[in-house]
Amino acid sequence: MTARALILGCAGKTLSAEEAAFFRDVRPWGFILFKRNIGTPDEVRALTAALRDCLGSDTAPILIDQEGGRVQRMGPPHWPSYPAGGRYGRLNGSATAIAQLGARLMAHDLAEVGINVDCAPVLDVPAPGSHDIIGDRAYGSNPDSVAEIGRAVAEGLMAGGVLPVMKHVPGHGRAACDSHHGLPVVEATLEALAAQDFRPFQMLADLPMAMSAHVVFTAIDPDRPATQSARVIRDVIRGAIGFDGLLMTDDLSMHALTGTFRDRTQAAFAAGVDVGLHCNGAMDEMRAVAEAAPFLTGAAARRAAAALARLDRTGDALDLPEARARFAAAMASAA
Repeated sequence: MTARALILGCAGKTLSAEEAAFFRDVRPWGFILFKRNIGTPDEVRALTAALRDCLGSDTAPILIDQEGGRVQRMGPPHWPSYPAGGRYGRLNGSATAIAQLGARLMAHDLAEVGINVDCAPVLDVPAPGSHDIIGDRAYGSNPDSVAEIGRAVAEGLMAGGVLPVMKHVPGHGRAACDSHHGLPVVEATLEALAAQDFRPFQMLADLPMAMSAHVVFTAIDPDRPATQSARVIRDVIRGAIGFDGLLMTDDLSMHALTGTFRDRTQAAFAAGVDVGLHCNGAMDEMRAVAEAAPFLTGAAARRAAAALARLDRTGDALDLPEARARFAAAMASAA
């Protein structure tokens, strides 16, 4: 049966009967977990199994934001704390090797509990005076270095059987406000954007998935955020950046977007996104989003299949104690 072009969240650590029935009926392409969904490892494994059971698939994508630092949904006491991306950017010559090792360890943690997609790497390049919503999540302020470390993170995740999602295309680094709470408007020239913001995404355009930015770029489309702008998606994300992978929205419930949830969803798909993302698990919002979302067909279905085809479910061999010790030693020496 054809999936709907949606990734949805759930309310807690277990599925309610209402949620399970809704997911069986709607058949989203995948799911996303947040801290509210994370209990013990056994509880997370049971939840991911229950979500996949709703779809009758043992390979359905289950996503999480596991960057390290401020954005880490799985952490102590059951999983290690990982550093924010900015720590890797300060490691100089060892940055890419240690970033790849950290991502490989995160992939182990995720795959162990049935999570097969991580919303990382963050390829945003902060600009002076921008809001700290990106801040130390960024790998640095040089676009080439951000791309190099981002590549290492993506490779570390894929080596452990977890797909990466680069974010937030075409760039959130200049935003002067947090798109969770308001709509950022970036007035940089197209030339400045191309040289800094777009460049890391362009260098990693071969990755399987990307998440859009709820940011207005006045030089491209002064009226709509990238998530809902056909100009940004066609001319920049698919055009100048050259990304032909699966493009998902950032969370449709964020306050950067306005209008009803039906309107938000329809606008994003009309602009050219492949999959809508709704995160908070609120049933009334999910119903409205699902009513407006199309089934996953055509080019979007091709991109979704191509992304999942890159998922190595076996992963590479890992001496876990040795790898954890090596990673801890590298981070301690850097500190």
